Amino acid sequence: MLSSIPASSFLSSCSSKTRPTSTADAVILLWMGGGMAHTETFDPKEYAPFEKGMNVNKVLSTFPKIPSSLDGIFLSQGLENIAQTLDKGTLIRSYKAADLGAILHSRHQYHWHTSYTPPQSIQVPHIGSWISKELGKKNDSMPPFISLGQRFNIAEGQELKTFHTAGFLGSENGPVIIPNPAQGLDTLSLKGNMSLGRFESRNKQYRELMEKSEVFQYASDYQMQSFGNAMENTYQLLKSPSAKAFDLSQNGSDEVKRYDTNTRFGLGCLMAKNLIREGARFVSVSSEYVPFLGWDVHENGHLRTVGMKEMIDRPVANLIQDLDKEGLLDRTMVILASEFSRDALIEGSPEKGVKQQVKQPEIINDMRHYGMHRHFVEGCSIMMWGGGVKKGHVHGATADQRPCSIIKDKIEIESLHQTIYHALGIPQDTHYTIESRPVYITPDGTAKPEMRLLA
Repeated sequence: MLSSIPASSFLSSCSSKTRPTSTADAVILLWMGGGMAHTETFDPKEYAPFEKGMNVNKVLSTFPKIPSSLDGIFLSQGLENIAQTLDKGTLIRSYKAADLGAILHSRHQYHWHTSYTPPQSIQVPHIGSWISKELGKKNDSMPPFISLGQRFNIAEGQELKTFHTAGFLGSENGPVIIPNPAQGLDTLSLKGNMSLGRFESRNKQYRELMEKSEVFQYASDYQMQSFGNAMENTYQLLKSPSAKAFDLSQNGSDEVKRYDTNTRFGLGCLMAKNLIREGARFVSVSSEYVPFLGWDVHENGHLRTVGMKEMIDRPVANLIQDLDKEGLLDRTMVILASEFSRDALIEGSPEKGVKQQVKQPEIINDMRHYGMHRHFVEGCSIMMWGGGVKKGHVHGATADQRPCSIIKDKIEIESLHQTIYHALGIPQDTHYTIESRPVYITPDGTAKPEMRLLA
């Protein structure tokens, strides 16, 4: 095995000597890629049933409200199972998405996952990579950062890749990408369809090449070592008993049926539970962002949202309940989030004029115009459970009338990230110096955790 070498002058770290007392050891991110409308999910407003000839101004929510496990707190119809988990977590109704000029999915997803505004002159690490680097492995055979359910051979796939990276932290802290949980490690990008023996041979050849070849003369020792470690880690995983966590047949047919909604997302939630049980640090489960599919509803907003709720409601609730029953939720923070929200009329922010991306008639005569179609950044919802998060808590509020913007306790991505890091025991000012430039876990390291979210 390649010996570990310390970061050279290329990469040096620094943070406060005092680390916060951790309340979490791991994170699961349930990613609703494409823009989940807050008024149609976790922050419902007045219901306007479809009628031909209705004025679009009246459409604030296309679903009735349903009760939750918290008295007086309602969610949107179609989230009945998730609604019964609110007593175990915190509902944030005041997340403010970034103002990045044009409202573009890949730019906003980059910002959410890194807390940095694209483009950057360096590859900024994904939040999962920061956590991997700072906390290290819980299980020597289990990758600390795993991404489930997102393909990259799609439109905007290259843009998504720009933040699914460890950047300067090195390949060993990057995500192990499993696009299809049903296929488990057969879809592992470093293995492909190779046998274990063939993979071992390639791994050995790479190590020999790295030691002898001038191909790597312009790469830093740190990055060369980190890539070698990533290859070695993959090999160790493939021959380890921990690899069974990626094999859903180990769960049994009844448990698979509980999670399966005929989508990668449902099975991803089940795999996430397996991986956390086996010692993963950060697992992302994506409903998958594909332009104009999933939550990216540019028409038929109501009917498409019905389908997305069917995709996520049962698996998310089962994941929270199972983690709780197994005693894993106390030290595992689960986050459900999206890059921004949606509104029937407003693109971006109410007070700023940006390019309108949807033609919405004033009078609705067709179901395809009924729903939330435009990108909205002034009021978004996030759910958090476990890992020291308050139970049965609601943070912030948005207006009940359009524009349904934040009116109380706004929280932005830098503060949200710092809250996650604080729960994990990672100091606020953690940073690395890259070619004499300090790069913090959030820009400038000045953001503070929102302690009102934590118990």
